[in-house]
Amino acid sequence: MLLHGPNGAGKTNLLEALHVGTQGFSPRARRDAQMIRFGADAGRITLAGTRGDGAFETDVVLTRRESRRVALNGDRLVSVERLRQELTTLVFTPDRLAVVKGAPATRRAYLDRAAGRLFPARAHLPADYSTAVGQRNAALRRLRMSQSTREALVPWTERTATLGAELVELRIDVVALLEEAFTGAAGGLGLESASVVYEGEPATVADLDARLDADLDRGVTGAGPHLHDLRIEAGGRDLRVFGSQGEQRVAVLSLVMSEAGALRERRGMSPLVLLDDVLSELDGERRAALAAMISRGAQTVVTATAAAALPGDPAQSLSVMPGLVR
Repeated sequence: MLLHGPNGAGKTNLLEALHVGTQGFSPRARRDAQMIRFGADAGRITLAGTRGDGAFETDVVLTRRESRRVALNGDRLVSVERLRQELTTLVFTPDRLAVVKGAPATRRAYLDRAAGRLFPARAHLPADYSTAVGQRNAALRRLRMSQSTREALVPWTERTATLGAELVELRIDVVALLEEAFTGAAGGLGLESASVVYEGEPATVADLDARLDADLDRGVTGAGPHLHDLRIEAGGRDLRVFGSQGEQRVAVLSLVMSEAGALRERRGMSPLVLLDDVLSELDGERRAALAAMISRGAQTVVTATAAAALPGDPAQSLSVMPGLVR
């Protein structure tokens, strides 16, 4: 589906509504109040569609003062996690360039979200590991203030090491699923010899014990997957440091497209893919390559300022004007 219209017409708002309606949160707004129309006290997004052979309907109510209310097929959900387990949406927006050029924490968060989508049974690992590290850090601080003993630290050191090893294994499995498709998609979009590499080794109990004095001085655990990174490069260049903005855009887009393909293969169902302002820095040849990828893959919604921006004939083309979709 192609959404086309002038800047400021509301194309990104439509994509945002699709994301909120299927995932329960906005890819760009931090507070619900930022998604509500100026002068209004509340907003509502209702979506209906099909997933495989079944129909679904979601309803998301946003207010300025209360927590958002999310319902799936008429049942109010206690947690939006349930919505994300049932419906999968991937999104590219210009601010997602932080996955490449931002801090390592952004790439770790991306990997862990992708892990939850690709390996749902292991989706709990990032949160479990974070809890273990937090408990170990608290135990370190108590020990530093002579309010606890080294023996009390041992169980949290062991749990941090165990869960850390499982989390590293999970992240490496995610990279293994994405790397070949990522290289192919990036190459098709003009970014040759692109690759993704997980950087970091699990910290064993022996590793954590060896650096205990340093951890006590700082009051935090100084080794483990909470400090690892995902290296995204092309031709041996780290794109975070040596990539142009155009190359960084292609890298993020390639991650989205490669994950969509991996989800389709693993789960037998295509995710919804939202691509906002993805064409502005692609030349004609690269736009044609992207159009070919889209035609082979998931249901995709693309925004552009002109109907002719995306080569080929989309399954549906919507003209977006302020207050009007035609």
